[in-house]
Amino acid sequence: MKDGLEDVIACETKISRIELVNGKAILEYRGYDIRDLARKSSYEEVAYLLLYGELPKRYELQDFKIELAERRELPPQIIGLLTHLPPYTHPMVVLRTSTSYLGSLDRKIDVKTREENLEKARNLIAKFPTIIAYYHRIRTGKNVIPPTLELDHAANFLYMLSGEEPSRTAERALDMDLILHAEHELNASTFAARIAASTLADTYACIVAATGTLMGPLHGGAAQEVMKMLRKVASPRRAEEYVKKKIEKGEKIMGFGHRVYKGVIDPRAELLKRLAKKLSMEGVSRWFEVSEAIAKAAYKYKKLLPNVDFYSASVYANLGIPDDLFINIFAMGRIAGWTAHVIEQYENNRLIRPRAKYVGDKDKKYKPPTER
Repeated sequence: MKDGLEDVIACETKISRIELVNGKAILEYRGYDIRDLARKSSYEEVAYLLLYGELPKRYELQDFKIELAERRELPPQIIGLLTHLPPYTHPMVVLRTSTSYLGSLDRKIDVKTREENLEKARNLIAKFPTIIAYYHRIRTGKNVIPPTLELDHAANFLYMLSGEEPSRTAERALDMDLILHAEHELNASTFAARIAASTLADTYACIVAATGTLMGPLHGGAAQEVMKMLRKVASPRRAEEYVKKKIEKGEKIMGFGHRVYKGVIDPRAELLKRLAKKLSMEGVSRWFEVSEAIAKAAYKYKKLLPNVDFYSASVYANLGIPDDLFINIFAMGRIAGWTAHVIEQYENNRLIRPRAKYVGDKDKKYKPPTER
């Protein structure tokens, strides 16, 4: 038995591949290297790939983009929900609550044909950004900005969030970030979604399970914790001392290490580092500089390597995204992978029911309350 099911194979998948080959980390979506997808593709194209198994032809991609854009607006019941939730509600709680509510509005919630599964997936991919942006506008006392058909997925989200069309650099940065977060094999939230799907729970219930799991600070919440660290360190000059103290106390440095990428850098972190550096030239450069100083110290004193969450923090900060929306941006990218896994589980299903090794007392004899 391995703690945390480390390296235990729980299922087969055709969606993504993670392997370590000759000291290099391989991450592929449906056989395509993440480095190529991040540099050459778009989030919509990657979402299509994950859902349908192949890269789309030009007309298929165009049709898919149009369909997602046309699905962006929220039902009035969801907008009503967003306006009545307490303003202190964490945005991830809002996202999972809204997902559940969307399920209650779906008359075909329990229909699990491939066509209907894809219908639900497209709907969730399209609506996640609107839920996130609308709630942020509402909680800050601003009018919501309806989605536009004129902008692509990433650009439209930034537009709804701020009211201004993003720069090309900002649009490309978020688009690439969403691609890098779109899928990552059997991570905790995806496993939660697949477990739910294996019971034949509806798609919305599966995604609620995933969003709840993602919220933990050891999973999707890590980028927000990294940002807290960056704000605390504040200056590159203070980074080394901060890292040394953390290590001496045996405390975890957020944004470093990965259960799968042992001894090698997370390929997503490599790409996000370049992205963070480019964004820093247009934004608040000190966040990237502080990040770099922490990364150098972490490697110097404990050979720690950054993971996807580490550079995501400075990317999001330079895009003007509030700290407590970081997990939501992760979910906004990962919804494509989650729904792809739910569909795959439905199509070749067996109830996921592992065992636990019992380590408690045995053969105890019952005594009535008067004799205890």
